[in-house]
Amino acid sequence: MIRIFAVIFTVLGSAAWAESLKLAVTTSFHNSGLSDILLPAIKEDTDIDVQLLVVGTGQALRLGEAGDVDAILVHSRAAEEAFVAAGYGTRRREIMYNDFVMIGPADDPARIGEAGTAADALALIAQAQATFVSRGDDSGTHKKELSLWDASGATRGGDWYRPVGAGMGAALNTAAGMDAYILADRASWLNFGNKAGLDLLFAGDPALFNQYAYIPVNPGRHAHVKADLAIALEDWLTSDRAKELIDNYMINGETLFTFNATNPS
Repeated sequence: MIRIFAVIFTVLGSAAWAESLKLAVTTSFHNSGLSDILLPAIKEDTDIDVQLLVVGTGQALRLGEAGDVDAILVHSRAAEEAFVAAGYGTRRREIMYNDFVMIGPADDPARIGEAGTAADALALIAQAQATFVSRGDDSGTHKKELSLWDASGATRGGDWYRPVGAGMGAALNTAAGMDAYILADRASWLNFGNKAGLDLLFAGDPALFNQYAYIPVNPGRHAHVKADLAIALEDWLTSDRAKELIDNYMINGETLFTFNATNPS
């Protein structure tokens, strides 16, 4: 009887230690498939059940402001720094990066493959009035797209410019169905199964650098957030174990992300 009680106590004790943490992440991070690799390892190493809320960067930041999540993992540096400066996050910690790429019809009617910069590529699309699908959802990808349009000096709009207000996977599906141009992160593109007649046409501009950062929500603003778990997750995301999994995650021999954890800022 004592032995049975001890077993029950051990099981209940283990269950008590298993805790959950709410993490808002971008649709591009989730669509890449990396979360399927990291979450089981996080559970194994820390006993933390990470519950993902998959949204655009803008919505992730708003969830953090409201205290609806314990931490966020996003990719729009200016918005992240503003979030921390306003006291909603305790610090910003860079974790990994990849790049944005320009996707479009394989025959490339706007000739963006000949462009010198990403901004030049968008100018060519506008000049040709070739169909372009925009995320249109205040995500990190959308914010990057808008900054590139501003740099291009081109006017966007009209029937050829199609904001969809959707995540990366849905936006890529729309572009595939319309044989349209789109800005995507490389990881989502490589993991996207419905490429149809689309191809990667332009990449390599330093302006297309895509940094992901982790921010714990400030318990001084929201006392209920699980600050200790958020710190434990940060420690794991910046560990050698995370580096190994992130750097070795590949599709068709291509690396999707590069680990580059930095000191918090």
